[in-house]
Amino acid sequence: MTYQTKTTLTQNIFRILLAIFMLYAGFSHLTFNRIEFQSQVPDWVPLSKDLVVIVSGIIEILLGLGLAFWKKERTRFGWALALFFVLVFPGNVAQYLDGRDAFGALDSDGARLIRLFFQPVLIAWALWSSGAWQAWRNH
Repeated sequence: MTYQTKTTLTQNIFRILLAIFMLYAGFSHLTFNRIEFQSQVPDWVPLSKDLVVIVSGIIEILLGLGLAFWKKERTRFGWALALFFVLVFPGNVAQYLDGRDAFGALDSDGARLIRLFFQPVLIAWALWSSGAWQAWRNH
């Protein structure tokens, strides 16, 4: 059973912005940033780094499309995207600990450390903008 809640115009704007961000990120995983994203895959992952990047890119595209267009299930997509952000966080931590540069901007320990603090923001953004958090609280 899906628990829905009404979302505000502001939430919907931020939901669509997040969906666009996910579509862009997913597309970039599959194309022009494919090698860069491989630097985030920890060495302990027992799969090909390229395969992980491709699969995560496809998942990002699907989550972005669902968040943008599947209104009836938007709270589930909000939870799924929040979970996705939790699951990829170890890759960001590994990139920081291993000192791996990426994207031109992540070229110092400081930049990689600051990036880690944005993951909770993305999780909160997904839950708030989709109405998932409010629906759970109302339930």
